[in-house]
Amino acid sequence: MSLHIIKIPDIGEGIVEVELVAWHVKPGDRVAQDQALADVMTDKATVEIPSPVAGRVLAVHGEIGSPMAVGSELIRIDADTDAADAAPAMEKAQPAARAATVAMGDSVATLASPPTALRRPEAAASLPKAAASLPQAAPIGEVRYAVSERASAERPIASPSVRRRAWELGVDLAQVRASGTAGRIMHADLDAYAATSGAAVLRRPAPTAPDARRDDEERIPVIGLRRKIAQRMQEAKRRIPHFAYVEEVDVTELEALRARLNAKPQGQRPHLTLLPFLMRAVASALREFPQINAHFDDTAGVLTRHGAVHIGVATQTGAGLMVPVVRQAQALDLWASAAEVARVAEAARTGRATRDELTGSTITITSLGALGGIVSTPIINAPEVAIIGVNRMVLRPMMIGGAVVPRQMMNLSSSFDHRVVDGQDAAQFVLTVRALLECPALLFVE
Repeated sequence: MSLHIIKIPDIGEGIVEVELVAWHVKPGDRVAQDQALADVMTDKATVEIPSPVAGRVLAVHGEIGSPMAVGSELIRIDADTDAADAAPAMEKAQPAARAATVAMGDSVATLASPPTALRRPEAAASLPKAAASLPQAAPIGEVRYAVSERASAERPIASPSVRRRAWELGVDLAQVRASGTAGRIMHADLDAYAATSGAAVLRRPAPTAPDARRDDEERIPVIGLRRKIAQRMQEAKRRIPHFAYVEEVDVTELEALRARLNAKPQGQRPHLTLLPFLMRAVASALREFPQINAHFDDTAGVLTRHGAVHIGVATQTGAGLMVPVVRQAQALDLWASAAEVARVAEAARTGRATRDELTGSTITITSLGALGGIVSTPIINAPEVAIIGVNRMVLRPMMIGGAVVPRQMMNLSSSFDHRVVDGQDAAQFVLTVRALLECPALLFVE
């Protein structure tokens, strides 16, 4: 018997504690080298912990949702000879799930058991890595990675957000073709399966008598990202004296300009939504109101005003609400803003966003799109001091020049930290944003 103890790794950045959010193995299970053992979370990033050895699980430590100190024992594995012999057999039975084939000109080499990919690249250096060696080959030509389906007996490897989406769709992950490293199922794989096998996707049956008396209940532990969100929201609402300001905006001219810009061939330029225009308006208005582009440390009693405008964009993901950041927004044009919003939002939804892409915003924009309602009271993303909320756009009759005309109207619902932002400054800031949106030509005038 060769006992191997795996501990919570030091992820760096001063992290001393993580939250255990998922187990992928249990005592008695056989594991292969680099197989995912558990998921832990710190801040808003989830990290998959792989096994550095093949063997049999002896014991696991920690309950789902419990905090665990860095360096504490996570799992014990018996890396005995039986397990070592079982690993090649597992590789032989599932070659595509545990290896990638690389074609280099006329020579072919096999990368055996590549390490499980992390959702946070900067954390990779702190976790166990598997070394893969390649035989000397001809100059590298086209590189192709071929990944086929795992054997149905192996527990599918997937992140918590992928598992949740699969559960909501009623999809059996064992039937989904994996394209990720080490046979890991990605969001794109789930989308592809649902699109091509829609008829075969199992849907949960609706109750036959929806109005019948029911006494069942469901207790759902609030853990992982959902708990982090709850804690941040509670802390922000408890510590920050919010005050709301709502302003009506006529976006008729802006919508006409946006439609013309989108209709004109732009090559590789992205489609423009309202958001890039609003980002440009906010960045421009903040030049006059630097006290709103700020962080407030209420413990130290220090307000830090930022010259750069780093705009957080509230984004709904399968794991909950996240706020990826568009940095240096004041230096981006409409199309660059649109492209960067799309990039960081997609990274957040697929679990690939880095810590740097999820922190450091100086002001946040939030929108529910078509579900935006008439008025909302968004909660400030501390330590910021303001958040801009976008409500639904509607066509309404308005009085202009003595005549009733149809106009595209939209409300901006904003919240401010009343400890450091006065009501007059907040109102003037929002009115400046409104003026820029109602006369969009001003957005291009420095």
